[in-house]
Amino acid sequence: MTNVNSDQEFLEFLVKSIVDHPEDVKVDRTIDERGVLLSLSVNPKDMGQVIGRQGSTARSIRSLLRIVGIKSNAHVNLKINEPEGSTRVANSGANDGF
Repeated sequence: MTNVNSDQEFLEFLVKSIVDHPEDVKVDRTIDERGVLLSLSVNPKDMGQVIGRQGSTARSIRSLLRIVGIKSNAHVNLKINEPEGSTRVANSGANDGF
């Protein structure tokens, strides 16, 4: 059973290692015809650390998950759930003043 959920365990370990609130990290795993979908939820204050500058950390995590998926012959996708009150800015510089 550990082998089946190794992708989920890997993602939890990885994200808990980089955030300030590891107790708020939650990973849901679903399987459909397109493969494995891992949905990641973190503390709103940690969103910036998970996404990274220009999405570099999120891209790196997705690349690592692809490698884990290849090992188990599965296509692994990552969905990062953006919580309300997150510190990530949706529009870059659109409303700097008010």
